[in-house]
Amino acid sequence: MFKPNTLARGQLVLLLSFPFLLVACGDDTKEVEVIVEVPAPVPTPVDVSYQITVTNLTHDQPLSPLAVVLHDSGNLWTIGGVPSVELERMAEGGDNSGLLSLGLVSASGAAPIGPGENETVEITIQDKTDAYLSVASMLVNTNDGFSGLNAWHLDNLAVGESWTTTLGVYDAGTEVNSELAGTIPGPADGGEGFNAMRADTGFVAMHPGVVTSDDALASSVLTAKHKFDNPALRITVMRSQ
Repeated sequence: MFKPNTLARGQLVLLLSFPFLLVACGDDTKEVEVIVEVPAPVPTPVDVSYQITVTNLTHDQPLSPLAVVLHDSGNLWTIGGVPSVELERMAEGGDNSGLLSLGLVSASGAAPIGPGENETVEITIQDKTDAYLSVASMLVNTNDGFSGLNAWHLDNLAVGESWTTTLGVYDAGTEVNSELAGTIPGPADGGEGFNAMRADTGFVAMHPGVVTSDDALASSVLTAKHKFDNPALRITVMRSQ
């Protein structure tokens, strides 16, 4: 009986087809075709990388650590829409962990970004050039103000190309903008961050700005230096690979 050779494990072999003459009985012979099939090699994954640089344009509003998320579809927030709990946690207390869990891949900023400062975060995804990019950060001397980029389509960028935009400030609509002592987590107050109770409009909108003690709101812990104009952020996205 004929036994074909056993292939060494991991050996690459083309699809082979060849005849053999086998003696079955007496002078009778049969032609037997032996086919060895080897699966096609799995393509090596290709990294697609981006560098996201965020600059804080405000006078005295530190930004919470960035949440950088690549996703297939949808939005992290919608003007007029009900904010997710993940967005609420970030907008009230600067906690980006919930938003980071929502994407295909994500990356966090290393630390808060002070006024006039910037940070570059690199993020990599494999075999995908048409993801959506979202970036979010809290203005920590507010009750629930945040800024960021929402679902920008990355298929616009080739390797080596970059794109820059400026962004305004949103109100998460989850906490009333009282500016009372104990309600703001930033250095202006050191108060409470996330609170699950929603006491404001319940929908995301553009932020109306802060009203400070210098504006005759005696109960506010903020001063004129904490006020901000739009835009509050500058973001540059560069495809590096």
